[in-house]
Amino acid sequence: MPEARLEDNGSGLAPASDGWFVVNVRDAEWWTSETFGSGCGFETRGQEFPQLGINISVVEPGESNCLYHSESQQEAFLVLSGECKLLVEGEERPLAPWDFVHCPAGVEHVFVGSGDGPCTILMVGARTKDEQLLYPVSELAARYGASAEEETSDARQAYAPFGRPTRGRPAYWDRLPWASSV
Repeated sequence: MPEARLEDNGSGLAPASDGWFVVNVRDAEWWTSETFGSGCGFETRGQEFPQLGINISVVEPGESNCLYHSESQQEAFLVLSGECKLLVEGEERPLAPWDFVHCPAGVEHVFVGSGDGPCTILMVGARTKDEQLLYPVSELAARYGASAEEETSDARQAYAPFGRPTRGRPAYWDRLPWASSV
């Protein structure tokens, strides 16, 4: 297997061909949302990882990483820095660095930043062609602006009220753990 070619499309390096690669988080492509924090996905629409999704999401206090949802595949999460709240199955749990979360298929969840600065979370999920998502209406998630307006399995419908993420580093980039790395 050859090494993948990495290209910079304006906000960092991303794979432009199949193959293995190495990229540092501070050099990788970043996306920022006005509503759902920022993230580094390590892949592109043209070069998706077929079996395992992995990304780093960063949320500020009060900001969620996405809408409250469940998936038909398992997911795992590791808080790397900062603090957040896990909204899971209608409950709220505080999380801090090195807290690990395992969500079997079907578990409703979302993360909301808390504390006094950005929270960085490593997110990993299985992928299959028959993956299904559900965005339920959640009173708890709605308190944080993280609930779908009506239950749906259509991501386009769930996210229709929100702007699309754009390529770019977040405004708080200099406060992230890897920003000062040499």
